[in-house]
Amino acid sequence: MPSFSLRTIVSLPFDENTYLLWRPDRTDALVVDPGLEPDAILEELRAEGLSVAAILNTHGHADHIAGNEALKKAFPDAPLIIGVNDAGLLTDPWANLSAPFGLEIVSPPADQTVVEGDVLDLAGFRFEVRDIPGHSPGHVVFVLREEPTIVLGGDVLFRGSIGRTDFPGGSMETLLGGIRAKLYTLPKDTVVYPGHGPVTTVGHEMKTNPFIPA
Repeated sequence: MPSFSLRTIVSLPFDENTYLLWRPDRTDALVVDPGLEPDAILEELRAEGLSVAAILNTHGHADHIAGNEALKKAFPDAPLIIGVNDAGLLTDPWANLSAPFGLEIVSPPADQTVVEGDVLDLAGFRFEVRDIPGHSPGHVVFVLREEPTIVLGGDVLFRGSIGRTDFPGGSMETLLGGIRAKLYTLPKDTVVYPGHGPVTTVGHEMKTNPFIPA
């Protein structure tokens, strides 16, 4: 069994999954992709008596970064971390797709950018960074080698589906290639926590995903 707690907070209107992770013997947590309902995230942190060690963004689309500002305001020392090629989306409401929806969502700029192969030691976790663009230009996933391995996967691989590739900077060919090379090479019992929808495993998607079978 994994030696950590993981809490999912679903933000409307896009049913975006924000994840909180922490070790049971610590009071600092990671917040992954804080969405459009940051008050719910902050309430959960207060309820668990947790501070924030870092904010991780898998990519820079508005529904995954809308809560960055509130989290940074509450925890100003927590670094905001995102893939280097999506960092520009944080502060550009057209690039992060909020402006086309009539919103103007702007995040604080990144405190740290990451690339393929980087390792993050945060809050008692050790994450490997893997670049899987195609949904956005600089999408990354965070791989934790627990038993089983888990992936904080953003909008790359969903249960029975994949991330959209019709946004600016998207590419179906690039996304599918990244899934095959970076996710399907992980153990089959690897648990994927996606940016929308239910949890899945690499093995399940290899067998059943209609967009990208093994």
